[in-house]
Amino acid sequence: MDEESVTAFIVGAPDGLLAPERLIALFALAFFLGLAFEDYFGDRRLKAPGGVRTFPLLALSGALLYALMPQNGLLFLGGLAVLGAWLSIWYWHRLSIQRAEPRIEHEPGVRLDGGIMALMGNILAYLLGPIALTQPLWMAVAIAVAAVLLTGARERLHTFAETIGGTELATLAKFLIIIGVILPLVPNEPVTDITSITPYQVWLAVVVVSTLSYASYIVQKFIAPHRGLLYSAALGGLYSSTATTIVLSRRASQAEQGGHMLNAALVLSTAVMFLRILIVVAIFNLSLAMALAPSLAALFAVGLGLAFFLYRWRNGGEAQKGEELLPPSNPLEIQAALVFALLFIALSIAVGWARTEFGEGSLLALAAIAGVTDVDPLILSIAQSGGGGGGVMFDAAAILIAASSNNVLKGLYVLAFAGQKGRVPAVALLLLAGAGIPLILITLGLA
Repeated sequence: MDEESVTAFIVGAPDGLLAPERLIALFALAFFLGLAFEDYFGDRRLKAPGGVRTFPLLALSGALLYALMPQNGLLFLGGLAVLGAWLSIWYWHRLSIQRAEPRIEHEPGVRLDGGIMALMGNILAYLLGPIALTQPLWMAVAIAVAAVLLTGARERLHTFAETIGGTELATLAKFLIIIGVILPLVPNEPVTDITSITPYQVWLAVVVVSTLSYASYIVQKFIAPHRGLLYSAALGGLYSSTATTIVLSRRASQAEQGGHMLNAALVLSTAVMFLRILIVVAIFNLSLAMALAPSLAALFAVGLGLAFFLYRWRNGGEAQKGEELLPPSNPLEIQAALVFALLFIALSIAVGWARTEFGEGSLLALAAIAGVTDVDPLILSIAQSGGGGGGVMFDAAAILIAASSNNVLKGLYVLAFAGQKGRVPAVALLLLAGAGIPLILITLGLA
């Protein structure tokens, strides 16, 4: 190094490489990583290199070697090569012991080290040095925390991997294809003058709805699969309130007891639907979401009130054990995504055409008709179209009409699938649909 580099190193580099707070943070993170390492390898027959003393020294060595020659990092790379050579010798020694004593890992209470975990832990501790010096501290913290969590979660992760199976991996692959492969490839230019919606916006809508549904599906199936009927119904409302209504209605037709719980769950899933609508709209059109927020919050509160009344009615507040809603089926079937996209395109074109030919008033009629199918495509087409001549409040009223229309449809579903046992929740859903009427009038400025 030249004289200027040596001076900068001693008194403090101009760019703050060796700032005291960074060195302190680096030492604390390496010590934290060493604690997790010691805990993981504590009962191994062959003690792995590294721990609460070694890791801080490795991290500080990496930091100092990088700071001495930050221009090209030759000293740091040299140190990494020495560390790698030493770890290679240790790993070869480990394999020699394992070959010489092949039965050692089958002895009760005796284990060798954990494969290459020891190697990765030492290399990561060394790399933390320049990361803590040159990158934002949150990055070093995130890397250290992730390493500790992965180190201590070996058994849980292996159990989780065995639980998932090939079907769920295929579902995750479809989710990644929808987000990471198809979305970047679709064009972002309108293909017709009837609507300003682009193919990119269409598939982005598919991504948003699929993500919300998939998140609810994962929570319902893996994180809280046995938390009770009401809990599952709330998650089902985020997934699809219509599908949840059909499942619960079929169960209600066969239930001998606990009907109050099913009634409450039916209404609760629809109440949660209003939150789903608000979330989806806010992603694409924040001003429209702000206009909808008071009405959707009021409908959500009414839905919760009805669900609580049905839960307490003839129940005394005692929950039925063993009642739960089965997890929904795979929400990421490519066929379902394509159907949603086509329905979204059709409704987007219909909205643009109706506004052009018949004026803004036609949107309200279209919303009432579309509500008996699926509210999401219409809601997203309105949110992404940027509003028509009627303004934001007019679009908000159309979305409220679609939601109320959909509630009427779900009330009919309950009667169709549950028969006489579905009269109470069907009336509650119709009341919830009726509660939207004054809010629609207020939104339109007619009340």
